[in-house]
Amino acid sequence: MPEGDTVWNTARVIGRALEGQVVERSDFRVPRLATVDLGGWTVAESASRGKHLLLRLTKDGRQPLTLHSHLRMDGVWRTYRKGERWSGRPSHLIRVVLHTGTVAAVGYHLHELAVVPTAEEQQLVGHLGPDLMGDDWDAGEAVARLRSKRDRWIADALLDQANLAGIGNLYKAETLFLRGLSPWATVGEVADLPATVDLAHRLLNSNRGRWTQATTGSLRPGEANWVFERAGRPCRRCGTTVRRWTGGDHDRITYWCPHCQPGEPPSRG
Repeated sequence: MPEGDTVWNTARVIGRALEGQVVERSDFRVPRLATVDLGGWTVAESASRGKHLLLRLTKDGRQPLTLHSHLRMDGVWRTYRKGERWSGRPSHLIRVVLHTGTVAAVGYHLHELAVVPTAEEQQLVGHLGPDLMGDDWDAGEAVARLRSKRDRWIADALLDQANLAGIGNLYKAETLFLRGLSPWATVGEVADLPATVDLAHRLLNSNRGRWTQATTGSLRPGEANWVFERAGRPCRRCGTTVRRWTGGDHDRITYWCPHCQPGEPPSRG
């Protein structure tokens, strides 16, 4: 599933393929954008903000535009050389295609797809907290936003993009494990919140430029993570069986080690 580092990496791949190129034609396959034509626009920049991808376009005499997409759980962009077969996903999942003279950029299963004046980008991403992958990352602001929700479970607070942008289930689970925190501890119960935020920042940024999301230091298959997607297997530190729980905001999945992260999940009924 895309998390902040995946979207950051995707933005760079799209940027290398498209930046500076003129769009010859665009094909939007969502009803509300079906009549939008980006032909003649130049891709000036490919950027990310949290889990949002922003393609900024320019054209002489026109107000700059931004093509915004959210990858959520299953969205993906792929680039193909002109004439190359598109093999990323089934064709019925295509939401937009940008054709240049040499490349086709294909967006599959994208969400919240929109084209807006670049000056109005904040209407789409202004609600986000500090971006863990951004050059303007502000740890103090992220900590302050978290502390304003003292009674919220730390697991849910870390996933709330209005607090800090970029964390998904993987980095939530790995950060809490490495800090020895129960997912159901409240924000107010976390003894060193700045250290928790700093760790999340370091984990995401350690995976810039690569697709393997490693938190253990190993890139070998099956060794990259501590507890994420390891339910029923022994904890790498203590041998206790890693557990899995579904609940909290939006019924998200949580992985944790009951010994390294003391605290039982709430009853579901």
